Amino acid sequence: MSEGPPSESRQRPSAAPRARWRGWRGPRGARLAGTGIAVLSGLVVWVVLEAPDDPLSQPLGWLVRLPVEPILFVALMAVLPRRWRRPAGLVAGGLLGLLTLVKLLDVGFTSALRRPFDPLTDWTYLRSARDLLSDSTGPGWAAAALVGAAVLVVALLVVVPLTVGQLARRLDRRLDRGQRGWTRALVVLSTVWVATAVTNVQVAPGVSLASTSSVDLVADHVAQARASVRDRAAFAHAVATDSFATVPGSDLLSGLRGKDVLVVFVESYGEVAIDGQAEFTGVSSTLDRAASQLAADGYQSSSAWLDSPTFGGTSWLAHSTLQSGVWVNSQRRYDELVATDRLTLSAAFRRAGWHTVSDVPSDRQDWPEARSFYHYDQVYDARNVGYAGPRFGYATMPDQYTLKAFADRELTRGERRPVMAEIDLVTSHGPWAPLPRLVDWAAVGDGSGYGHILAQARTRAAVWRDPASVRAAYGQSISYSIDSLVSFVQAAHDDNLVLVLLGDHQPATIVSGPQPSHRVPITLVAHDPAVTQRVGGWDWQEGMRPGPDAPVWPMNEFRDRVLTTFGPLPTTLAGAAR
Repeated sequence: MSEGPPSESRQRPSAAPRARWRGWRGPRGARLAGTGIAVLSGLVVWVVLEAPDDPLSQPLGWLVRLPVEPILFVALMAVLPRRWRRPAGLVAGGLLGLLTLVKLLDVGFTSALRRPFDPLTDWTYLRSARDLLSDSTGPGWAAAALVGAAVLVVALLVVVPLTVGQLARRLDRRLDRGQRGWTRALVVLSTVWVATAVTNVQVAPGVSLASTSSVDLVADHVAQARASVRDRAAFAHAVATDSFATVPGSDLLSGLRGKDVLVVFVESYGEVAIDGQAEFTGVSSTLDRAASQLAADGYQSSSAWLDSPTFGGTSWLAHSTLQSGVWVNSQRRYDELVATDRLTLSAAFRRAGWHTVSDVPSDRQDWPEARSFYHYDQVYDARNVGYAGPRFGYATMPDQYTLKAFADRELTRGERRPVMAEIDLVTSHGPWAPLPRLVDWAAVGDGSGYGHILAQARTRAAVWRDPASVRAAYGQSISYSIDSLVSFVQAAHDDNLVLVLLGDHQPATIVSGPQPSHRVPITLVAHDPAVTQRVGGWDWQEGMRPGPDAPVWPMNEFRDRVLTTFGPLPTTLAGAAR
């Protein structure tokens, strides 16, 4: 017996969903999906083309700029034979992917070091960045960050070309169908772009509506590469030209005979720490109090500014600039410098009879240049100063322990030669948390007592909740380093001590702001009036806090100033001085 037709009530539930599904899969749905993909692809390309390499300092006017690159791409597709259009889209996508990678590197370098990425030399910083992340956040987070960066790079080199390829396919289909909308749009956009470029229409102060940002980016990096190649010869000549190279040790630094000379770098101690901003009044108070305390003990201090060759990091560029008397503002220059026999300050002191020491508590592996280039007799690092306490952020040990260990090993021995040392204080290295505090010198011991201080300190997560908290922690770290150093000087009771205290570079932009200078403070402290009288011609300001009108020297001038002021002039310089 045959069954009757299904009831109307049984047909309705399945018919409507099938109709809706067919409608979504139909021409209208496909058009909507295709339009959405095209709009999204266009937005991706637009952001890639127009996003600035310095987001902190550029206004948001770039969001409405008109880039020339899509206009040129459409024009190219319109004149190419059909068989070349899609390959051209893939090539353009690949180039845009590489351009995006370079732009992201520019953003990172500009934010961290206030300069664009140099494709010829800056790849060497990848290892330094890995080590910095590991020291600051731990190996686990560093590995996660590196994996994330690798995934991002792969995504850029895949997604951006595919996005451009998608746009190229849609454009190819429109051109095949003879649709003239693209041609009309090309004519209109080209006319608008040329008109706004000629009349310099701006969407924000200094931001033109007509944009050639990616073309400019490529041109800038090509020019940068060419300049880098030319710079090699100029830098080699500067390194080889040294009036002090052949001065005998008996004539070097005679004005400092018998003095213990300490060159102490305070990490990230920059102009921002004492330029009058409300967040850093504590640093200014610390410096003023320190100058008064030292004066009460018979020390005189004077201060000025140095322009550092680096910003936000790569401290070794500043150290080598100060020591060598040449401007070392890139890893390439550093590598070329340390392969020479250029006379450094430490080598000059060693030639003149001092026992020379390097004390870098952040180092946990051998540093060959310490002996081969700087000519230090003794090298201290995290492995050989007996520290048994906890880490404080990036710092392997608190500054107070670094100074105590140095004094115990170098200043308290019986019969000894005068010491010249470069000491790096790194408590003020980012992330500025957790921070130690000053303890009684007799309680420093092997550092194991710092455990309870670490337990009470603010964590990195707590400090980095907002920029104001980060800036406050930075100021506290600088004050701690200054207090440690001044307390060390007072505890040393060394009337023959000459101290040069300075910063290596300004802190990262989260602290220093979007358009900071490269200035760092420098202070000379001495007990012997004969030393301070010799530097009277420098016109430095009294105290430990230089004002805005204090002298400003390029950091590479310091070596020659010291060698000239505290020793006989080389013949060539003496002739010029007459």
